[in-house]
Amino acid sequence: MRRVIAIAAAGLSLAGCSSFSTPDYLTLDYYRSKPPTALVQLESTPPGAEARTSVGPGCKTPCSVSIIPPEGSFTVSYTMPGREPATVPVQVIREAGGVFAADTIKVSPNPVIAELRVPAPPPRAKPMRPKKRKQPADAAAAPADAAPPPQR
Repeated sequence: MRRVIAIAAAGLSLAGCSSFSTPDYLTLDYYRSKPPTALVQLESTPPGAEARTSVGPGCKTPCSVSIIPPEGSFTVSYTMPGREPATVPVQVIREAGGVFAADTIKVSPNPVIAELRVPAPPPRAKPMRPKKRKQPADAAAAPADAAPPPQR
C-alpha cells in the first residue's frame, strides 16, 4: 500500500511541474549569447522620408535603428509623398574577434543616405494637326470655275 501511495504522489508532483514554464537557467538558451546588433543611421534628402529596412525596423528620417544584421547584405527603402522612391543596398561586414574579444559587425555605408527626387513631368503631347481632306478624283481633274459639260 505504501508503494501505491508513493507512486501516486510522485506522479502528481511531476504532473504539476509540467504546467509551469521552464526557467531560462534550466534551458540551453540561457547560455547562448544574444546575436550582436548594429546601429544604422538613416538619412534622406529632403528629410522626413519614411525609411524601412528589409530586415524589419523603420523610421522617419533622420533617425537611427538597431538591427540584427543578416549574413551578406540588406536594403533600405525610402518613400515620401510627391517624390520618387529610392532603395539603397547595404553591406554587412563581419570581423572575427580574438579569443577574448567578440566578433564585430560593420555596416557599409553608415549613415545610409538617399536622395528622393521630384518625378519628371510627363512628356507633353504633340499638338494635333487637322487632317487634310482628300478631294474626289473627279473634282481634282476639273477646275472649279470651269463650266459643266453640256447635256444632250
